[in-house]
Amino acid sequence: MTMQSKPEAFVADSLFDSQSRARFAEAYPETAHTLSHTFHTHPLMTLDALGDLADRLDPKYIESNLGAQPVGVTDRPEQLLENVGDRIRNIATSESWVALREVDQDPAYRALLEDMLTELRPAIEAKTGPVINIQGFIFVTSPGGVTPYHFDPEHNILFQLRGTKTFTQFPAGDPFYAADECHERYHAGGPAELPWRDNMAPGGHSWHLGPGDALFVPVMAPHFVRNGPEVSVSLSVTWRSEWSYAEAGARSFNRLVRKLGVHPQPPKRWPASNQAKSLAFRAWRRAFGAGN
Repeated sequence: MTMQSKPEAFVADSLFDSQSRARFAEAYPETAHTLSHTFHTHPLMTLDALGDLADRLDPKYIESNLGAQPVGVTDRPEQLLENVGDRIRNIATSESWVALREVDQDPAYRALLEDMLTELRPAIEAKTGPVINIQGFIFVTSPGGVTPYHFDPEHNILFQLRGTKTFTQFPAGDPFYAADECHERYHAGGPAELPWRDNMAPGGHSWHLGPGDALFVPVMAPHFVRNGPEVSVSLSVTWRSEWSYAEAGARSFNRLVRKLGVHPQPPKRWPASNQAKSLAFRAWRRAFGAGN
């Protein structure tokens, strides 16, 4: 990937109002909630700039598929990785969904992500400790596009920058919405996409997001997204914590023992500790390699 020569100035003096900061401090890390932000438009987030970013980004950091997906899919949708930059520039008519992953590789976007977490870092570190591995994911979606039902391993704030979308989330850690085996497969390199059943729908909570709205999403909380009638641009600022890594390690440990015929207890949600299983998995991995 060709890096930009220097970061640009981009974020206002205060990205969040006092109510949003207080709400985040109270709800983090287990309760989804909305925030108000002042980061609406910026030169790095125009369609032309994002098309240029896609042109220089290694294809392994790009996902692009048809926007008209069902809510439930059993695997990663077919990828459309040719001319992704032009697909973004013409997103109004290309009927596509594009994700640019780990854009923090670019110095300008990296600086953007760091600045966007500055105001919330004290509240984060007071509860889950040091902020680890800040990353950015940019989503560009044609009108009416759908992001199928899935989960993600990071703490995440989704900033809506252009257009509207409805984000529907389900309880994190509840096997009714994401079976323990789905978690374990994911941490062994399997898909993030989850099986969908219509009887799950009543358990979801939906937020309608427009420019100036942001949504905090807890670790591994299942969700799907429906785009509104306009082009949508969103930026996810994500980070990991020792707790999130321990949750992932415990899931990986459970996968190992399940192969032995044991039915392990799932990891506990924050603030419970999952370090014992996580350390056991790390020891096994050191001894025997990554495995499956």
